[in-house]
Amino acid sequence: MSTVNHRILLVSRPQAEATLDNFRLEAAPLPDVGPGEVLVRHHYLSLDPYMRGRMSEAKSYAAPQALGATMLGGTAGEVVASRNPAFAVGDTVVGNGGWQEYALVAGAALPGLQKIDTRNVPLSAYLGPVGMPGITAWFGLSKILEPKPGETVVVSAASGAVGSVVGQLARLRGCRAVGVAGGKEKCDYVVHELGFDACIDYKAAPDAAALDERLAAAAPKGIDACFENVGGRIFDAVLGRMNAFGRVALCGMIAGYDGEPVPIRNPSVILRSRLKVQGFIVFESPSSVPWAMAELGALVASGRLRYRESIAQGLAAAPAAFLGLLKGRNLGKQLVKLT
Repeated sequence: MSTVNHRILLVSRPQAEATLDNFRLEAAPLPDVGPGEVLVRHHYLSLDPYMRGRMSEAKSYAAPQALGATMLGGTAGEVVASRNPAFAVGDTVVGNGGWQEYALVAGAALPGLQKIDTRNVPLSAYLGPVGMPGITAWFGLSKILEPKPGETVVVSAASGAVGSVVGQLARLRGCRAVGVAGGKEKCDYVVHELGFDACIDYKAAPDAAALDERLAAAAPKGIDACFENVGGRIFDAVLGRMNAFGRVALCGMIAGYDGEPVPIRNPSVILRSRLKVQGFIVFESPSSVPWAMAELGALVASGRLRYRESIAQGLAAAPAAFLGLLKGRNLGKQLVKLT
């Protein structure tokens, strides 16, 4: 086992778009393991859009990422040293170890370290379809959108880690699933591999009228439920096609992650169509997590829930991979392989 831990720190806050200059890779001595503590060697690091919001000091649902500290993030790996009876060397675990090769887990952080079974579900899937992205998809769809068979569900960022799961679950619940993604390759993946009924390439729709036309063709009976990850002109187009008493699960606003405002063009439609619009943070409802993981794990193990991973190699590649994620360069779940 190495005696050095490499980690990536946030050293400055982005003023507009995040850049490589906001991060620094450094080496630090591997800490000693004290009573009650666990040392985890990370095999995979999860990169997720929410991290961009945490890099800002703007008021949000969670405290900002501290400057000069290891970047926050989900991790999956193996216990390599333990002085805690609840964990043994060799246990496979997921947690929030951050952008680093090793994490010493102790005290209040220990409940966040979860042992997992990798006999039927790959380790990396616990950061994707059976992890936070999949649980987010499950919760937003099941608890907020509450889709009924025959309804139409529209999902933005449909080829991403969250959106790809939403659409597949909607189909399993008897709904028509319509995705929105950027580019022919992503739309082909959404329809032909994930099984969505249709996918709209927003990059091929240069203006609001063209986007509305494509949306009308893909959802001829209107839209009953929207799982929103992007905001901006895509959200505006979807709102304009919502049926009365439609539901919106507001999961993310990727269009505004670099600080741009993302106003709703015609908010009166919310009143006119009597829409329910609800933002949510999935882990504020911890009682749902075991139910979600059980269903998602069974679907992945049986091959009924499909997924892809974009994998960057080595910790040093994490900042560039993260910036690429914010630009939509990934297909499926963005990970960094650390071993």
